[in-house]
Amino acid sequence: MFTYLILNLLTISVPLIRSFEPKINYVGKWKQFFIANSIVAAFFIIWDVWFTKLGVWSFSYDYTLGFRILGLPFEEWLFFIAIPFACVFIYLVLQYFVKEKSWFKNHQWVSIALGLASVVIAVVFYDRMYTTTTFSLLGVLLLLHGFVFKKAYMAYFYIGYAIALIPFAIVNGILTAKPVVMYNDAENLGIRLHTIPVEDVFYGMLLILLNVTIYEWLMSRKVSKLRAK
Repeated sequence: MFTYLILNLLTISVPLIRSFEPKINYVGKWKQFFIANSIVAAFFIIWDVWFTKLGVWSFSYDYTLGFRILGLPFEEWLFFIAIPFACVFIYLVLQYFVKEKSWFKNHQWVSIALGLASVVIAVVFYDRMYTTTTFSLLGVLLLLHGFVFKKAYMAYFYIGYAIALIPFAIVNGILTAKPVVMYNDAENLGIRLHTIPVEDVFYGMLLILLNVTIYEWLMSRKVSKLRAK
């Protein structure tokens, strides 16, 4: 009954406790994070509600509180706050401890390569809703980063997300093994990393990258305003 709730609370617990450390000062960046997160979470919840109604995925009553909003468990709403909160914390910690930006010079080409590959997958598997939606949206965002934005913070994002995949595998592994979340394999590639659909890895990348992109834009506006004073 409490499985999904406990996983969310464990995910958010360490970043929440460490938010008040002066070195990282995550609490001082909460305003920008939560504005960004509200925008991204709203988009993903709409997507989630739509796909749940279409039967692309569903949620068990056995491992959730049973309280649903727009057809989604309360814990699913919390998921879109807890996971980005923890992943952006990892991203900021990495920025603090790794000051030299030249350690990853090819992040722009990584974005372009991953973006093009994502678009190809989306086109080839256009008849599978989870696959084509995830990879098309991710492909567009990555290509924008590769060709338009060209931000140095992408180096930190890629390494940070690679680190975040470790707890991701644990949390999502439990969610899909119980299962708390059940997938219609007719709408995905049918490729599982143990019990996790491979699309989840890229869905997660899209979720976190959108949060980081908007967060960084808000932080840049804050810095610009402070310099203008």
